[in-house]
Amino acid sequence: MKKEYKIFAGSSHPEFAAAVVKSLHTKLGKMTIKHFSCGEKYVKYEETFRGQEVFLIQTCRTERMNDDLVELFLMIDAAKRSFAKSVHVILPYFAYSRQDKIHGPREGISAKLFADLLVTAGADHVVTMHLHSDQTQGFFDVPVDNLNPRRKFVEYFKKKKLTRPVIVSPDAGGAKDAKKFADELGVPFAILHKQRPEHNKSEVTHVIGDVKGRTPIIFDDMVDTGGSVIGAAEALIKSGANKNIHLCATHAILSGDARKNLDKSSVVEAVFTDSLPIEKPSKKFKVISVAPFFAEVMKNVIEHKSVSKLFF
Repeated sequence: MKKEYKIFAGSSHPEFAAAVVKSLHTKLGKMTIKHFSCGEKYVKYEETFRGQEVFLIQTCRTERMNDDLVELFLMIDAAKRSFAKSVHVILPYFAYSRQDKIHGPREGISAKLFADLLVTAGADHVVTMHLHSDQTQGFFDVPVDNLNPRRKFVEYFKKKKLTRPVIVSPDAGGAKDAKKFADELGVPFAILHKQRPEHNKSEVTHVIGDVKGRTPIIFDDMVDTGGSVIGAAEALIKSGANKNIHLCATHAILSGDARKNLDKSSVVEAVFTDSLPIEKPSKKFKVISVAPFFAEVMKNVIEHKSVSKLFF
C-alpha cells in the first residue's frame, strides 16, 4: 500500500488498535491526548498528514462511552483542521445505538443525535460493527460500513462440533441475523418472544421453534447486564433444551454484575469479539479478534477496492 494515509488511535482500546496496525504492517501515528485540570480533554497530532487519508480508531467503553465519544469528536475536528484529505472513523462499538426510535412520549433518538455529531465533527466515513439496528446507517449523512462478525462465529462453532446445535435469537429483532447464522452453520434456529417491563429488564414469554434435546447457541448483538441472556437460558432449559447453553455476542458491554451473573448462570461459554476491551474476563469467556477484519476493510478503502465483498 502507498504511504498516503495515517492511522491514529484514541485512548479507549490500545490493544485493538495495536492489532489493527500489526495486520497492516504499519504503525500508529503519534498524538497527545490529555486532560486539563478542569476535566476538559485535549488532543494534538504530533505529525503532519496534510492531503492524506486519516483513520481514527476509537470505541465506546462501558461507563466511559461519553468520554470516549468526546475524545473522538476532538480527534476528528483536529484532523479536519489539519487538512486531512478524508477522515475515516473506525468505531467497532457505536454507543447509544439502542436508542434508535421513540418508544414512549417525550423521548429522544440518541443514535441519530450521535450520528449527526460525528458528521458535524467532520467524519467523512464510518466503519462500525453490528449496529443494534441496520437502519441506523440511514441516520448518517456520510457512508457507513456496518460490518458483521457472523462468519467468524460460524468458523468457531463449526470447529466445536456441538451436539445437535440450534441457533437462538433472544428476540424477534435479531431473528433475521440469527437465521443467516443458522443457515451458514447448517442448523435450525428458534426465536424467543420477550417483553421489557423496564430498561435493562426482560421477561421471556414464549419459545418459538424446536429446542428439545438440542444445544442452544444464543446469538445477539450485545450483552449488557446479562439479564436477557440468563432469562433466555432458563426459558430454553424449561422447554427441554440441553443445560449446556452457549452464548455468542458481538459486543461485550458487561455492565453492573453481568460477569458475576453469567458465571452463576447455565451459560457454559460466552463468545465475544474484541470490539470492546474486556476487563477481568471470566473463565467462561472466549474472545475472537476482529481487528484483522477491520484492517482488511481499511486496506480495501486505501486501495479503492470493494468493501462489501468482505461482509455481505
